Amino acid sequence: MSCRVALLKLHRQGHIVLPPPAGTIPPAKQRAWEDCLGPQEPVHCKLKELGEVRLELIKSRYSKASRIWNATMQRYHYLGAGPLCGAQQRYLIMSSCYGLVGAMSFSAASWHISARDRWIGWSEAARRAHLPLVVNNSRFLIRPDVVVPHLASHALSLARRRLGRDWRERYGYEPVLLETYVACERYKGTSYRADNWRYLGRTQGRGRQDRLHQNAGTVKDLYVFPLRKDSLDILCNESSIEKVREHKAIAAMDEAGQSWVEEELGKVDLGDKRLEQRLKTVADDFLARPQANVPEACGTRAKTKAAYRLFDHKAVTMEAVVQSHYRATEDRIAREALVLAVQDTTELNYSTHRQTEGLGPVGTTADGAVGLLLHDTMTFTPHGVPLGLLDLQCWARDGKEFGKRARRHELPIEQKESWKWLSSYQAVAKVQQRCPQTTIVCVGDRESDVYELFVQARETPGGPKVLVRARHDRLLTEGQGHLWAMLSQKPLDGINEVLIPRRGSRPARRAQLEVRFSKITLNRPSKKPGLGEVTLWAVLAQEQEAADGHEPLEWMLLTTSEVTTPDNASTALQWYSCRWGIEVYHRTLKSGCKIEQRQLGNAQRIEACLAIDLVVAWRIYYLTKMGRETPNVPCTVFFEDYEWKALVAHITQNPVPPPEPPTLREAVRMVASLGGFLGRKGDGEPGTKTTWIGLQRLDDLAAMYKFMALTLAPHLLSPTVSSKSGYG
Repeated sequence: MSCRVALLKLHRQGHIVLPPPAGTIPPAKQRAWEDCLGPQEPVHCKLKELGEVRLELIKSRYSKASRIWNATMQRYHYLGAGPLCGAQQRYLIMSSCYGLVGAMSFSAASWHISARDRWIGWSEAARRAHLPLVVNNSRFLIRPDVVVPHLASHALSLARRRLGRDWRERYGYEPVLLETYVACERYKGTSYRADNWRYLGRTQGRGRQDRLHQNAGTVKDLYVFPLRKDSLDILCNESSIEKVREHKAIAAMDEAGQSWVEEELGKVDLGDKRLEQRLKTVADDFLARPQANVPEACGTRAKTKAAYRLFDHKAVTMEAVVQSHYRATEDRIAREALVLAVQDTTELNYSTHRQTEGLGPVGTTADGAVGLLLHDTMTFTPHGVPLGLLDLQCWARDGKEFGKRARRHELPIEQKESWKWLSSYQAVAKVQQRCPQTTIVCVGDRESDVYELFVQARETPGGPKVLVRARHDRLLTEGQGHLWAMLSQKPLDGINEVLIPRRGSRPARRAQLEVRFSKITLNRPSKKPGLGEVTLWAVLAQEQEAADGHEPLEWMLLTTSEVTTPDNASTALQWYSCRWGIEVYHRTLKSGCKIEQRQLGNAQRIEACLAIDLVVAWRIYYLTKMGRETPNVPCTVFFEDYEWKALVAHITQNPVPPPEPPTLREAVRMVASLGGFLGRKGDGEPGTKTTWIGLQRLDDLAAMYKFMALTLAPHLLSPTVSSKSGYG
């Protein structure tokens, strides 16, 4: 195919001259089609004498019905069997008395047609976004030896009534307008007029290959049929463009086979396409079995050896692997008005594999636990949906320098581990510059109470906001005393309720917090005279009476975002409460992906593997949250066709899939039920733990379902189409 594309470019540039395309079908394939079709008996009768006329949907291009459709079109239709463009549905027109009497197909609409576009009245933006909602009746055939009055218009009406349902089952959305083109010198369009299709005019005789505007094609009559009364309103409505784009993305993912791996790692650059493809394969295997070790996840000895070679390759570093995911995260951020970039550090303990090279102490003693330190920045929407990572820092402490904390005041910030907070802030600031329409807030816990971080935010015009929980009772300027004493003396500004998530054996609870806030100016640290003063806003939230067995909650928040009203203070508390999301993410990484149990020999391999596990853990977390935030979108957003059908077949104990896929919420709850989620009235929505366990079981179920379906019942699997749904 690459060679053919290159030859065609040379031909168009005048360097070579190619002969006209033959347009012929290989004789062997043509004979197979003809043998499949067999002899046909003429039919001359009235419509009612045909018995029941029905449309048989072709569900697989490998089925016998598909071969019959191709043979019929190749024998009788002047355009032949195709190829058809983009998203498509094909039907056989069957009579209960005489069998096959015709065939038809629907595929992607034409990109530009003047008469149609004028009649719709849509803008260029609306046309680009809504074009998938227009479907072309690209083939329509009644066998020439079948002479039955009104059969053609009857078949068209049958197709109109069922096309929306069939299209939605395959592509996740329903078309709202049909179009077709009738060759003037061959046909009069009588059947379309009889079925109340609307005539809009004639084309100019230009096809999509007419690059020189020679109008060398066939002039055709254009007919349309609105499938809904509000079809034109939908097509012209620019406010719904984002929703249609989502449907386009879903359809494109189904059609092109593009998986989540392509979205997150498709732009990775390792300098070798084979390495990049292997990386995607390993990531897909890790998501299918997140709790498995490397050999179990890969499944075969060959794939396991390939994975170990991948981790050992010098080009496969953590930074190289996650760059593509960073770009995908940035794309999601650009679509949001507000994003919270939460920073946190977690320890990866490999004490059970002390023979692993390149590790360092992670505990409080030099000869204690060994492993790696990971500092990551995960982005969230205000509703807690994880959008992806923006920065990763992974390192091993030098055991010889253990105890450096005792002389921390003598070292510049660049030589301390505290530099990780500023480094991540700088990475987020670069994204903020590229996404000026999005407000990004950097959120950190008490460890992030670093004075240099506030100075960095002050010296970064247009940079991200900062919101941290204070640890130090800092001295304020102008004789205001210290931070806690000054805020505690302020009058009460309001009471806020905050949900405290479950921790260990302690159940989730709601805390009533008394809130006080004020604008403050921090005095520079005495040992850092060159940093100057910093003006911030402080919010003090205190729980006066905690439930039995719980320690009263107290937060002192410092932020560069203005807090001038109780609503501002409430917003700051809500932002900080989202910080718990990164702890869920770390739990998913450790307990779900079992990263601390990887046995890879040295730290470099661990980091390469960790980069994949980090993206996989995000994907599990993202799937869980999206099941709550967008419960009604089709589950095909996340699950392949055979995956959701296997899931439904196992849950319902019925191998025949339903006419429409379940919603995302229904599918996530089904997956979680495989991991132990009971779905009782008081259980709420499933969490990441039951989801990752369920995903591992689903992988085995889906593999078996796919094998059995391809072997015994290929019609249960949706067909693969030749090109993307947006094409044409």
